[in-house]
Amino acid sequence: MAVSSLSFTLPKLQTVTPKPTIAATFKASSSHESTPFINKKQIFQMGVGILAASIVTSAPLNADATRIEYYATTAEPTCEFNFVRSGLGYCDIAVGSGEEAPYNKLVNIHYTARFADGIVFDSSYKRGRALTMRLGMGKVIKGLDQGILGGEGVPPMLVGGKRKLQIPPHLAYGPEPAGCFSGDCNIPGNATLVYDIKFVELYSGNRKM
Repeated sequence: MAVSSLSFTLPKLQTVTPKPTIAATFKASSSHESTPFINKKQIFQMGVGILAASIVTSAPLNADATRIEYYATTAEPTCEFNFVRSGLGYCDIAVGSGEEAPYNKLVNIHYTARFADGIVFDSSYKRGRALTMRLGMGKVIKGLDQGILGGEGVPPMLVGGKRKLQIPPHLAYGPEPAGCFSGDCNIPGNATLVYDIKFVELYSGNRKM
């Protein structure tokens, strides 16, 4: 869960020769530079600030809320899925005009991953960089391989394209929970997943054949 930082204002007790200081939670107020005393109201405000800070730092993080708030991103427009024999659903938001997704090559993609109810559980946008992945070699879940590389009725994505995928459990993580850390699993078993994919580019480090 994202926790907003707090800053509190305290009066400056005495004016002395300025020296560089390390930034801290509390900042001296410039409005009382000539006042060497702290009145009761200022002491009360300082106490409230310390109490608020202690509550924030001691409050436990809610693991269920992490996937909602940490990975919050903007959804792509909706579209009507086309379903193929494997059970994968796909629809193109934008077809793209570059090269086709290549087999056994590295590509850079941006994605937002949601559960069927729309809750976000992962996104490359939050990390601020595209994901580099290898297609067709089982390095990612089957639904992403088929949905980007194409095959069995799904056309391959083109560079610059945007596609939405609905991935059934058997093409995703199956019956077992995934994304587990310290006993908390981000993805429950038998989850249907919805991915918004943007095919950014071919990875520049690919070996030329």
